[in-house]
Amino acid sequence: MGFSSSLPILATFRLLLALIPLPSISGLQYDHQLSSPLTSYPRLKEGIWLYSHDIDPYAGGVFRHSPLFLSLFSTILPPLPILWALSDIVGAWALLRIWQARQRVSKGTSSRNSLVVAVVLLNPYLFLPSLALSTSTFENTAVLLTLMFASDGKPSAALLALAFSTHLSVSTSLLLLPVLMLLVTSPVSQLASPQAFKGDIRTVYKYAAQFFTYWLVLFGASSIIVGGGWGWVRETWGANLTLPDLTPNPGLWWYFFTEMFDHFRPFFLMVFSVHLVIYVSPICIKFQHDPLYASFLLVGILGIFKAYLTLADPGLFLSMLVLFPEVYPYLRYPVVTTLVHIHAALLLPLFHALWVTEGRGNANFYYAASLVMGVAGGMGVVDACFAGLRIAFGDIAEGQREKWAIVQQ
Repeated sequence: MGFSSSLPILATFRLLLALIPLPSISGLQYDHQLSSPLTSYPRLKEGIWLYSHDIDPYAGGVFRHSPLFLSLFSTILPPLPILWALSDIVGAWALLRIWQARQRVSKGTSSRNSLVVAVVLLNPYLFLPSLALSTSTFENTAVLLTLMFASDGKPSAALLALAFSTHLSVSTSLLLLPVLMLLVTSPVSQLASPQAFKGDIRTVYKYAAQFFTYWLVLFGASSIIVGGGWGWVRETWGANLTLPDLTPNPGLWWYFFTEMFDHFRPFFLMVFSVHLVIYVSPICIKFQHDPLYASFLLVGILGIFKAYLTLADPGLFLSMLVLFPEVYPYLRYPVVTTLVHIHAALLLPLFHALWVTEGRGNANFYYAASLVMGVAGGMGVVDACFAGLRIAFGDIAEGQREKWAIVQQ
């Protein structure tokens, strides 16, 4: 099946699911695995209702979405399920465009197009949060559009999409450096022939200034939307740093800080937040020859350590793996990593039902499943990092292996 037929068929299927009212879908909106306090659809509706009645939606500590969502869903379009379906379709199209830019193929000439589209529209980690109307769907689409425009060599569009992405989810600011590097280099794979970064540093600074200009404009627009105040910053971006809502999710933060003594809380909040940032420089330095692959690895880091994690976060990392078939032969433990992911995917809903629905378990059950999910994500990122470095050595004959040695530089 070619791209000319696969995308319309899958897009039609996704649109039908959005248009046909299914009674079981409404229950997904309250599933802790599919949406978080920062992406929940019921909280979004509550915030829109408060905003439409001239009540500050950020005053009660419940609404934590970006003011851009308030502007979109209260003045332009209502929050209809078809918008989430369209976002999925745009995300699939963006991932396909990234694939075509990386492979330097023209539209409709690659036999892999159907697979690239399917890993977005049929990935349950992305599919189910979209059915639950989690705004993480829009966040993932913004990330894919950023990488698509950067791969196509369109700096203004890429930086504007990244500015939107960081406003929707401040954690995606980790992608700023690899996106800037991608804009001054090429998306074509350089993993097999690593070289020093050859981009123009002055152009990087120029693009960084352009990004912060877009970001400041959106910041001003967001403040105007909510009446000129800055209280929304504390309730949206600040929530990723202070973790005020300890609603369970598949991430690693919530249970740790549930058990944390209050006088230790500020220190460990700082540690967890800084821990996310420390990966950016090493990954971008080591993969300076392939910034798209560095972006992919950082998406995987976010899919493990994000403060308010949903399944959509590791789902984006798994879908982006389709862009790098050249590293598949060099993955060390793909079967084990896949089995651990399947194990976690089965444990999470099971232990969630035992604890929340049946009342026969406790929080330890669900957090144990979350740890398994974190281990699965970590195995995937480490294996992808190893494969991205190992490919540069190529295939080594069995008789030549003893001539190679690993040394510390």
